[in-house]
Amino acid sequence: MQITIRKLKESDILTLARIERESFSHPWSEESFRELLSIDYARYLVAEADGKVVGSAGMRVVYGEGDIDNVVVDAGYRGNGIAGALISELIALGESEGVKEFTLEVRVSNAPAIRVYEKAGFKTEGVRPGFYEDPKEDALIMWRRG
Repeated sequence: MQITIRKLKESDILTLARIERESFSHPWSEESFRELLSIDYARYLVAEADGKVVGSAGMRVVYGEGDIDNVVVDAGYRGNGIAGALISELIALGESEGVKEFTLEVRVSNAPAIRVYEKAGFKTEGVRPGFYEDPKEDALIMWRRG
């Protein structure tokens, strides 16, 4: 499977909104993705496989830190290294802009995602109690520090 990572485009939004609805209890809307295209500190990438959009990941660069706030891969494509490829590209993009530290939150029960983040050099540094809804769950606060 050939995976291509590129910047988010307007034409990706409908597909990403569908993947979000199928993946999360509180998905991002089409409008949420559309707004990202006009935020100068937002960096959002899309993964393509088999000629179609299958996932995305993004971060906001604020005060020299990369806050990764959304990683999603279509259920039919999970386990193929797509999330890891997206995270690696986000880190490379951030580092090319001088970002040395990256952070994210992840559900404490999301073992597959935690493994992806740990493989990319993230370490758990704290917990946000009750951060997620539906179901209510704590979040691990993970950092990758330069």
